[in-house]
Amino acid sequence: PDASTAKEPRQPPTTPSTASELTSLKLRLHHSLRQYPDFPAKGILFEDILPLFSDAQLHQDLIRALELHVKDCYGDAQRPDVIVGLEARGFLFGPSLALRLGAGFVPVRKQGKLPGPTETAAYTKEYGEDFFQIQADAIKPGQKVLVVDDIIATGGSAAAAGTLVTKLGGKLQGYAFILELDFLNGRAKLDAPTFTLLSGQKGEAS
Repeated sequence: PDASTAKEPRQPPTTPSTASELTSLKLRLHHSLRQYPDFPAKGILFEDILPLFSDAQLHQDLIRALELHVKDCYGDAQRPDVIVGLEARGFLFGPSLALRLGAGFVPVRKQGKLPGPTETAAYTKEYGEDFFQIQADAIKPGQKVLVVDDIIATGGSAAAAGTLVTKLGGKLQGYAFILELDFLNGRAKLDAPTFTLLSGQKGEAS
């Protein structure tokens, strides 16, 4: 399925009207994606989400679809206090989603990009190790946090963001992505419910 969770949170039943609206939104969004074979290297099928932001209605549709997911999973009582967005594409829609939910937005950035005291978490990349940082006072202990990014691939960067949330004492509610590269099994690295809005690639590009 194109919207699933690794660990199911307790959630209220979805009303037929909400389910129908979400299905319609997902179809419109999926049809607007673009794919580029052999970019940025041969054998890679690049998923381009930028059309979702160049059209105002599609941008609204994206935020509405994510809002419906959050409301369905957590209800009003458990709605996130903070949306954490990963550098860089989590910044494209994280603030808009946070505003819609009445939550704060906190960026996670590459090492050395944030001022003041920070917490750091490492993650493995294809050619070595990299580091994410978050400002040390960005999340208050006990705040409910949802981590968002555009695509989940290997899951390492998202897992590092989750580590930073827990380091600050936040309650990690889950992860939400626009797309997932299923064949990389990145969600296996994540220790909270994981939601993917749109269906992604099931196997590597030939």
